[in-house]
Amino acid sequence: MSRDYPDLIDPWKAADGQRMFQGTMQLSRMPRLALLLDSDSGEAGFIARFHYDRQKNVVIDLIVEADLILVCQRSLSAYTEPVRRRSQLAVIESLVEQDSLPSNYEPVLVENHRLALLELVEDELLLGVPQIPRNPAVKEVEMSTDGVAITPSEKSDEPLQRPFAGLADLMKAKAQD
Repeated sequence: MSRDYPDLIDPWKAADGQRMFQGTMQLSRMPRLALLLDSDSGEAGFIARFHYDRQKNVVIDLIVEADLILVCQRSLSAYTEPVRRRSQLAVIESLVEQDSLPSNYEPVLVENHRLALLELVEDELLLGVPQIPRNPAVKEVEMSTDGVAITPSEKSDEPLQRPFAGLADLMKAKAQD
């Protein structure tokens, strides 16, 4: 783990000094993200640059990169999902301030003038995880009745059985009686 940053930052002091923090963080230290991963081994790299904008908002230019091991919802096998995010965040102390921010900023709520970089990076990675993880290398997968994954080329030539196909006709005949 590369470390050139403190755990907690006062964003206003960091913006006063136009500070930049960068390094890597272990994915295993991110409990909310770990719930979505097949393996929490690995690291996330980040760069966070603090400054003020013209309206005197504390702004964080954030870049986060990681290769996350997710479970493909098509094949149920693990695959690597590269996540690369760039964000402009504005620091707020109350939800009321959120309405006055320019639309190009995402708000970051800070309590007691303290911001945890780990949580900031974890939030960005959570936003980068696809809602339904799918390995782009797997085009189509079907499941057989015994739970074994088969591809469409492995399908059998047996005719498809439809046990309820004649039910509609029987119900119509019954209704006419």
